Amino acid sequence: MRPELLAMASALAAREKAFALVTVVRREPPSSVRVGDAALVTNDGTFHGWVGGGCTQSTVLREALRAIADGAPRLLSLSPDPASERRPGVVAFPIACASGGTVDLYVEPVVPVPWLVLFGTSPAARALARIGHAMAYRVCVVDPDADETAFPHAERALAAIAPDGLPKGAYVLVATMSERDADAIDAAVQAAPAYLGVIASRTRFAELRETLIRRGVSPAALHQVAVPAGLDIGARTPEEIALSIMAQMVERRRRSSADAGRDASVPEVSAPEQPREAIDPVCGMMVAVAGARHTADAGGRRYYFCCAGCRTTFLADPSRYRSAGAAAGAP
Repeated sequence: MRPELLAMASALAAREKAFALVTVVRREPPSSVRVGDAALVTNDGTFHGWVGGGCTQSTVLREALRAIADGAPRLLSLSPDPASERRPGVVAFPIACASGGTVDLYVEPVVPVPWLVLFGTSPAARALARIGHAMAYRVCVVDPDADETAFPHAERALAAIAPDGLPKGAYVLVATMSERDADAIDAAVQAAPAYLGVIASRTRFAELRETLIRRGVSPAALHQVAVPAGLDIGARTPEEIALSIMAQMVERRRRSSADAGRDASVPEVSAPEQPREAIDPVCGMMVAVAGARHTADAGGRRYYFCCAGCRTTFLADPSRYRSAGAAAGAP
């Protein structure tokens, strides 16, 4: 991989930005790429590097954005005859351009390590900190009594935290046991958490809910709060309660990823939104709107193309292809 791509990947990872690395692992002539050619795709659709021409890049961009959204790597095969390239573990796509050739690519998403933010120092919070650390979460504890002795696995132990100091998309548990509950929930909601659970009875949370609504917190946001936190597994001890909460976090995390993969209109709460797509009206390929390099406006709508050749063909006679684009529906 080119040194500048490695440096860029290192810088993005240090800033906790999601991206995907794409590497050519196989080719058949007349494809112009070579095994080992690589690219980096950021979650805003910016494409760096080289893994093929226009048609290849369009498909790779779309699939890289999908990989960033669901966090799952994939092995792609791009060919003029995708049916002949279907193999277990490989997703085959057509190349509609005339250059021909086949190229296989490995797409590896790199997403930030999730944060587990714990408000409170209850025994259940301490047990969850241990479990979270074992499951590769970055643990942050927020409480005036938090210290490294009680939470040796925490990356951060803070007496208090401002709402803009909470990591976006974090997994949050409020276990303050009626001390500063409303303040903690208010701060967590503003950070758009992937999960927010509260160790409290439903009766107690109903009181908190009214207080928070009077503060201006959205009722819709409070509707997403898990109360009491954790799956109903009959947990009694602090460790069992912590286990039930982690199980609920995992359930939310995996369910949201699966929903994002099934429906591009459903955002993934802890990862970038699924890419919007359009159909190239000339060749029929799917094109990711984010980062699209070839577009044209005709008849009051915008069309997206996999490569410059398709755009040129379209502009030569737009009326011939408008019906195809209209049937697909631009996003």
